[in-house]
Amino acid sequence: MAGRNDSDSRKLLKRLRETLAAPGGGQDRLDNITHHIADSMGTEVCSIYLFRDAETLELCATEGLKPESVHKTRLRLGEGLVGRVARNARPINTANAPAEPGFRYMPETGEEVFPSFLGVPIQRVGEKLGVLVVQSREAQPFTEDDIYGLEVVAMVLAEMAELGAFLDQQSDNPQMQHRFPIVIRGTSGQEGAAEGRVWLHEPRVVITNPVGDDPQKERARLIEAVAMLRSNVDAMLSATDAAGKEYTEVMEAYRMFAHSRSWLRRMEEDIDLGLSAEAAVEKEQSLARARLESAADAYLRERLHDLDDLSNRLLRILTGQGRDTGAEMPENPILIARNIGPAELLDYGRKLKGVVLEEGSVGSHAAIVARSLAIPLIIHAGRITSEALNGDPILIDGDMGIVHLRPEETIAAAFRDKIAMQAEAQKRYAGLRDLPAESLCGARIQLYMNAGLMADLPSMQSSGAEGVGLFRTELQFLTRTHFPRRSELATLYSHVLDSALGKPVMFRTLDIGSDKVLPYMKPNDEPNPAMGWRAIRVGLDKRGVLKMQLQALIRAAADRPLYVMFPFVTEMPEFEEAHRVLMESIAREQRLGHPMPSDIRVGAMIETPSMAYAPKKFFEMCDFISIGGNDLKQFFFAADRENERVRRRYDTLSASYLTLLDLIRQRCDEARVPVSFCGEDAGRPIEAVTFAALGFRRLSMRPASIGPVKHLIRRVNLAELRKVIDEACEQGVTNLRRPITEWIARQ
Repeated sequence: MAGRNDSDSRKLLKRLRETLAAPGGGQDRLDNITHHIADSMGTEVCSIYLFRDAETLELCATEGLKPESVHKTRLRLGEGLVGRVARNARPINTANAPAEPGFRYMPETGEEVFPSFLGVPIQRVGEKLGVLVVQSREAQPFTEDDIYGLEVVAMVLAEMAELGAFLDQQSDNPQMQHRFPIVIRGTSGQEGAAEGRVWLHEPRVVITNPVGDDPQKERARLIEAVAMLRSNVDAMLSATDAAGKEYTEVMEAYRMFAHSRSWLRRMEEDIDLGLSAEAAVEKEQSLARARLESAADAYLRERLHDLDDLSNRLLRILTGQGRDTGAEMPENPILIARNIGPAELLDYGRKLKGVVLEEGSVGSHAAIVARSLAIPLIIHAGRITSEALNGDPILIDGDMGIVHLRPEETIAAAFRDKIAMQAEAQKRYAGLRDLPAESLCGARIQLYMNAGLMADLPSMQSSGAEGVGLFRTELQFLTRTHFPRRSELATLYSHVLDSALGKPVMFRTLDIGSDKVLPYMKPNDEPNPAMGWRAIRVGLDKRGVLKMQLQALIRAAADRPLYVMFPFVTEMPEFEEAHRVLMESIAREQRLGHPMPSDIRVGAMIETPSMAYAPKKFFEMCDFISIGGNDLKQFFFAADRENERVRRRYDTLSASYLTLLDLIRQRCDEARVPVSFCGEDAGRPIEAVTFAALGFRRLSMRPASIGPVKHLIRRVNLAELRKVIDEACEQGVTNLRRPITEWIARQ
């Protein structure tokens, strides 16, 4: 095909803008657009395919194919060349479409006489809207200029769609966004249900002028905005000088991205073809996002966040649409974001009723903070940031991982009934607060709470927790932009002990690595972070950090009992070495004349199956042991708990897993060392009574779970439940959930 110049492109974009401004319905605009594109590019065919739903594309307008195929021809995502363009978010250019792998012949369109095919995605910052196609009788590939020019046109179509240019009154129009109820299925990050209104963490920048009239003026606007962006980034870098070398290195990489000449050059080329400065920024953001999302290199995928942040900052400078749009946070706000850091989430505090994220993980910083704030969290909620608008009514079911956006009244009414039932149950549980968790057979179970923030501690009194079975010390590191000082940590830990009012607090030393990376430490790109450099391994390698934290804990205790727990111990020498570092820290603090704890108990977290077979001496060395159920389960089943395709395949009540837990409990009993089960499963009533029946007398969970767990423990005979478990195992039952739940139901 013949190359096209910048003047042709600008003329076409101006015709598209005139189409947008002209009166008429969405279908009229689509028909006019396909005509203008085919005419401008000198092709016999131009077609627009738009998504009806997340998996289906529909031919919505065409110039050159049979008119009767419009709104009748449909393709699944990945089906045919059009479906491949949509799935991979990349152009396909061929002189012989029928010979291409995956080609699908659609006789109703009459396209068999047009072998040349060029399809480009219509997308907007990760949101796939459709595919733009041109075809020709001449069996010759399109030029690079044609591809580039068509991508520019597709960018304008994406912005027109965002502005509602293709909305018609028919309820089945595929572009009827932001109008009707939708259901989005994600993953539960934190249980609970909430009803409220959408509050967008980063409101979308609305581009009202995708086409630029004066390329020189648009270039000047872009260069001025980029200069301001670079100045802001340089100032951020200067402010991090005191944060340590590793954080500075991370920010330097961010700065290099902002100062990239090729990034600016590509945006200037887009402007020369007719885009406004804002549309040029978003076009490059969309194309780069499509490339980086599919990158095999984990480091490149991580740079996607840098790209998005820089592009969004630049768009806000160009449009004047800052984060603070002047909109007031609605009543009962439910936060919507692509992702969010722990410090940002904490800034919102307890005003939020819930959180929904497009990304995130069940063990992420945001998930930990959401649990501390006792608000439901849903992660992996695809398209939520593009579908939701500030103020939209929304229901979130954290138990099932389901979001109802703009729900119908019948759905909302049923949901309110569920919330009311949960509230009524919580009132019943509150009445058990001061009663012991004692079973019908007289077994006494101690229920502890997990914590990580000062905001958690008031829950100790309201929930009836008998202490803190796990205090996550890493949250104080994760929510800062710099390394905390020893004096700051000592003050914080002292406040924690004050708030506990004499009840025991098990402080877990810094558990970073895997999914918990400090913002001021250089990330380690490991092929399997969960099994990599993390927790006690980091502490023993970065001994200065471990010593500083232990010294802060010793000073904080000052005449009070101190419980220190080392995480992710996978062999006895690791515990011995960590124990030695603690003893050295105690000796140092004594020499300096600091008050000593009245008692020091040292424990370990068993989170890998290897420690079930540790030498007897290990169990005898420990003053207490805690089973970290979340990690132990993923390593026992070799199923990554961040991987939705495998983590739900395996059940905590599997006979083999319960046998492992029983073995660990037996070994602790033989060494006369107290053992607790800590993790999400401890807060699930059926799992909790099962652990109690196995002989666990300490369980640690989130505060909101203590009431339901205590309620069930007080209604069952654990000795009888143990018989049910043993009989099922003898009969060869591999999953004990059914016999256990049926027995509980009969009680």
